[in-house]
Amino acid sequence: MKPTRQTISVTMASFNNEDCIADCINSVKGWVDEIIVVDGTSTDNTAEIAKKMGAKVLIRENNPIFHIQKRIANDAAKSDWIFQIDTDEVVTPNMKEEIIGILEGNYFGYDGWISPLKLSLNKVLNLFPEPRKLEKPASAYWLPRKNYFLKGTLTHAGQYPDPVIRLFQRGKAELPGKDVHEQMVVKGVTGWLRSDLDHYGTPNFSRYLLREDRYSSLNAVQLMNSGLKINIFNTINYMFFKPLSTFCSLYFRYRGLLDGFPGFIFSLYSGLHHAFSYMKLWELYKDNEYGTN
Repeated sequence: MKPTRQTISVTMASFNNEDCIADCINSVKGWVDEIIVVDGTSTDNTAEIAKKMGAKVLIRENNPIFHIQKRIANDAAKSDWIFQIDTDEVVTPNMKEEIIGILEGNYFGYDGWISPLKLSLNKVLNLFPEPRKLEKPASAYWLPRKNYFLKGTLTHAGQYPDPVIRLFQRGKAELPGKDVHEQMVVKGVTGWLRSDLDHYGTPNFSRYLLREDRYSSLNAVQLMNSGLKINIFNTINYMFFKPLSTFCSLYFRYRGLLDGFPGFIFSLYSGLHHAFSYMKLWELYKDNEYGTN
């Protein structure tokens, strides 16, 4: 007898995401059992849009470490499985089918990932070892992401497959809530899905700059908490050496040059992130010195 389909909750944290949250919810609406949105007191129509689309919306004070809001959403979920996504992500039809297969108990993903190019080559030449299909569900799953940047996708510069743990059995994974780039801590075995999760985090340069402003501010606070001082050695390191080494690594070692102009811009500004953070660290020290906010 075929087992009963397990339930699944979609969770997300939002803050002023009225431009993208509808696309995100539409990509999961109709095949998931509940959608939970923790909204950080948005000043636009994000919360209203989510409510009209059937999501359960919890209003909480906005926290720059937005993984704390994600954790609140995950803790509120009641289903067997939790699928935590960002408001600027869209679930592809192929990924939907993979997840439904797991819920129905007739598919369990893989123990690793292989690029679509290698899969295609294997049909003719069989050159690359392929991941093994799992025989039972993992505690949590890595999802490959396709990142959209400057009107296209980045397939190099370390941006693909850009794996994230997002799908997990309730109680078997959690976010520490200490950093915006942290991964889930998993109790048990992890598996992989093969399909891409589409990520529209920086589809244009204006949005990229908004995100960079937020992330460099958070990094400046972390640098300050770590005790990093403003001196000649750190200035040279953060303003010159770190930006240059990051650019060279992404553009040459990870072949960002193959992504054309977008690859160059991404590599360049990824390096400049260190300089932006250091300049904001200097501002934090000056604010404390003069007693300003």
